[in-house]
Amino acid sequence: MEVLCLWATTHNSVDLLFHAAIEQLADIDRGLVKTLVYGVLRQKEYLDHIIRTFSKHPLRKMKPRTLMTLRIGVYQLLFLSRVPESAAVNATINTLKAAGQPTWLIGFANGILRAVARNRATLPTAEQMAAAEPPILNHPAWLVERWQARFGQEKARAICRVNNTEPLLTLRINGRRTSRTMVREALAKSGIQARNGFYSPLGLVIDTFPGGVASLPGYEVGHFQVQDEAAQLASLLVGPLPSRCRILDGCAGLGGKTSHLAEMLPPDGAIVATEPDPRRYRLLRDNLRRLGHGQAVLPVRTDLRAYAATRPQPFDVILIDAPCSGTGVIRRQPDIRWNRQPEDLAAYQQTQVHLLEIAATLLGAGGILLYATCSLEPEENEEVVRLFLDRCPRFAVDHATPFLPEAARRLVDPSGFFHPDPTDGLDGFFAARLIDRRNL
Repeated sequence: MEVLCLWATTHNSVDLLFHAAIEQLADIDRGLVKTLVYGVLRQKEYLDHIIRTFSKHPLRKMKPRTLMTLRIGVYQLLFLSRVPESAAVNATINTLKAAGQPTWLIGFANGILRAVARNRATLPTAEQMAAAEPPILNHPAWLVERWQARFGQEKARAICRVNNTEPLLTLRINGRRTSRTMVREALAKSGIQARNGFYSPLGLVIDTFPGGVASLPGYEVGHFQVQDEAAQLASLLVGPLPSRCRILDGCAGLGGKTSHLAEMLPPDGAIVATEPDPRRYRLLRDNLRRLGHGQAVLPVRTDLRAYAATRPQPFDVILIDAPCSGTGVIRRQPDIRWNRQPEDLAAYQQTQVHLLEIAATLLGAGGILLYATCSLEPEENEEVVRLFLDRCPRFAVDHATPFLPEAARRLVDPSGFFHPDPTDGLDGFFAARLIDRRNL
């Protein structure tokens, strides 16, 4: 409740709010709390439709805490069959009592929840409402409209439907320490079923796992990293790495792609990974240490501009996994759809082009510049590449197809960009392999 109320008033990242809150929760409660927080955000418009059906009071006049309380209660009633009706209603009402809400408000909420409980067998499901006219797609109208204009109505609605489902847990196996077969066997011994990813040669997919990732066998000894297959495939676009290769990850984040590059690195190669945010930098170092890449990778707590000012030796490969709107990973981060506005795209684009221009000054002749986002929007993808090539004409697009496994080659568009969307069973993603043509 507190996480959702904070999100409603601040619109800060729900991931950050959730991870700050779970420190105070017992392990047994964390799974349910995450299901509620992320589930309510995935189904917000549908939940509001149901509440509106039974409420005489307009939703726009409700206080955030009241509306969030009702959403949580309705979500439990309609989506969590393992939670008894009485428990769902009573637990929800008790949060209002604990918050010192007035008696009339508690009675109002209680009446709505009990009405939903009585009628839930005849209420339309979220899937039925998504197919209705007009549909309830649980996405803001501006985003649906732009996707319909770009992809067509059928595919736009399909993307929304995928975004409203809970994502599967996907791992990237650390080939330096183990294999997919060995990890699958270890998981099976713990009663956890996993299957090989469809696209990535290192991908392993777990359909159902209610616990925390750190409790999976092999996690602590660095046998795998949580990473969607789309991100795994993007790293492959750097191609075969030469001896004594120097790589820069200019926007390292938590180190998913950094660690993958480290596993591809020749024994005499080296990686520098820059990350300015204190929390992400700490997790970057932790992940590199856990996966066994502490010697090959030098993490630097700074941003790309400040690092460039130190005048490092030229790099052979530079990865810019740029900050973006994140519209390709809405399934994993459901608050993104409600936090973004159309005007955000221009601001992201300016930052993205600037990062590429800085990276170009650090790349050696004939080097590879890999640009990636988890966005579906052309302003952040194709248009960024076009603007960058206009400003740095010595670069050219190198077609992505030869660097991908056979199964993934259909995810490359005619321009040579790696560009899956959620209907492919992956995160929405974009990656462009750009080659510096000097000395070629």
